[in-house]
Amino acid sequence: MSAFSEAALEKKLSELSNSQQSVQTLSLWLIHHRKHSRTIVSVWLNELKKAQVSRKLTFLYLANDVIQNSKKKGPEFTQDFAPIIVDAFKHVYRDGEEGCKKQLGRVLSIWQERAVYENNLLDQLSKVLYGEKKAKKRPYEEIQPDDEDFASQSSPAEPPQTAELIRALQELENAASGDSVLRQRISSLPAEVQDTSLLHRITDKESGERLSRLVEEACMLLADYSGRLAAEIDDRRQLTRTLTVFLQSQKDGLAQNEQKLEV
Repeated sequence: MSAFSEAALEKKLSELSNSQQSVQTLSLWLIHHRKHSRTIVSVWLNELKKAQVSRKLTFLYLANDVIQNSKKKGPEFTQDFAPIIVDAFKHVYRDGEEGCKKQLGRVLSIWQERAVYENNLLDQLSKVLYGEKKAKKRPYEEIQPDDEDFASQSSPAEPPQTAELIRALQELENAASGDSVLRQRISSLPAEVQDTSLLHRITDKESGERLSRLVEEACMLLADYSGRLAAEIDDRRQLTRTLTVFLQSQKDGLAQNEQKLEV
């Protein structure tokens, strides 16, 4: 990989795009140079604040990828992002594209479920997005279909409009579980990446380094897919609650009309 310098980092951040490949490629480079984590985080924050409105959320996606995928190699990035991540969330929420709250909420939700940071910091991030009070999510295993409060915990006060339901369903058309291209990429990973019995094929340093790169890229790919699936689970839970409220409102409307006919 290319040598690290602040100028090189600034250039790479200026070229960062909102594609999975762009984020993962730069994330790998940053993790490789993790001994410069403090400088990287400082430059990242400065460049975030100078970035165009349409690119600010991508900087958060990059930070998310780096924080999650660097933990196995060391705590540097998790620790160095901690003091500035609240400021970064506030900046993107305030100065980013309209409607970015949902995407920031997905990142926060993943960090909460995976305990990426201590509760105190996660609570601060939650306040940025939702204000002083926001009910903590229960683990997926604790949510059962016959829960008495399944529909009521986060259901809207008013029945959702049909257009809202259509929009939510359309958004799920592009969900991770339906991404056939990504699933094909995962299924096409070399056998050596997942089968340790094939390690005997490594006969020299070059083949070992090649396999190491493949494994690291596969980890990045799977981590991204896992994150998207977690976000999709959140979306489907919310849609289920919304549909429950919508169905009840239709039943209530039907009952009222039947009463009018009887009169």
